[in-house]
Amino acid sequence: MKEVSNLKERLREQRPASWETLPDIPLYMDQVLSLMSRQTIRFGEEDALTAAMVNNYIKDGVVPRAEGKRYHAEHLAYLTMVCVLKQVLAVKDAALLTGSAMETRSVQENYDRFCAELSSALNSAADQLPEEMEEGELGENAMKFALLSYAFGLTCRRLTEIMREREMEEHGEKKQERRKRKRTDKTGEGEQA
Repeated sequence: MKEVSNLKERLREQRPASWETLPDIPLYMDQVLSLMSRQTIRFGEEDALTAAMVNNYIKDGVVPRAEGKRYHAEHLAYLTMVCVLKQVLAVKDAALLTGSAMETRSVQENYDRFCAELSSALNSAADQLPEEMEEGELGENAMKFALLSYAFGLTCRRLTEIMREREMEEHGEKKQERRKRKRTDKTGEGEQA
């Protein structure tokens, strides 16, 4: 089937721009939207990135604020990661994953790692698509990929839940520490003579 062959080809070949090939000049919103339409594999306009979405991501802290009205490679990297991840996760979970990775690596390092993992996943999906597929096998193969998506999605959602639980525990411990310090400061126990 030609459509399946085209899908397999796109899965093998279409990748986001590497960090080195992202524009090194600031872009305006219309330029960002144009570039982002080529960063992910899409089959229609219904999942296209819009200016309102970008503004909401910035407002919610998912993507850093633009400098004036100009966007740099850092913004494009975040937007690419969020656009891919939001296909399978809630935006807040996409933000959790991109944010936690940013704590230990630079934006460039995180984006490079993200692109490598994405490439591996897309190649894996292409490898699992049969070379030849009859019309009657579409449903069978779609079911296989749906079940893989379920299994991997379930795993990802649980891992993000665990991350949130750890974050809440850590936040609670820090809050308790602050309360304890306040009580100590008020009673003078923390003062030395």
